[in-house]
Amino acid sequence: MRRLLLLSSLAIGLVIPFTPVVCFAQANATQSNDGFNLSSVDALLAKGDREAASGNLTEAVKSYDKARNASRSLLSFYRDLGGAFRGLDARIPRDMDQKGRESIEKLAQANLRLAAVYRRQNQSEVAVPLLVEVVKLMTPSTVDGRKAYQQLVEVGFVSTPYAAPAAAATN
Repeated sequence: MRRLLLLSSLAIGLVIPFTPVVCFAQANATQSNDGFNLSSVDALLAKGDREAASGNLTEAVKSYDKARNASRSLLSFYRDLGGAFRGLDARIPRDMDQKGRESIEKLAQANLRLAAVYRRQNQSEVAVPLLVEVVKLMTPSTVDGRKAYQQLVEVGFVSTPYAAPAAAATN
């Protein structure tokens, strides 16, 4: 009996960690013909833009949230995959690092767009954490980081404006 319990718990332990990843990847692959990659995040952002432009803010929020979640997942997967190849083939970790940086940029873009929708709905309290995350992710020296900080000034969350030095402005 003990042996049966041990074997069944071991089998369950081996199957459970892989199940959500497969299901999540399959669910996202059906949302876009491109599969689960940075292009699918771009498609979600574009869909959210169309919905926001047409005034369907509820659907825009859903699309931007999906883009945020996909960006976070991609970032994690790219980091894990790059780490698995460190010391074996330098090209793959470099490629995964680049894709990870692109995932962070997509996450920041999704946050900015989602914050804009919430601001449009007069829900600054929901927009502020998104904007703070953009500043953290991108730093104030980037265009997106400055945009996010400027919006924090506009909603009254912070009062000190930031004027980036011209030579340090990047993105």
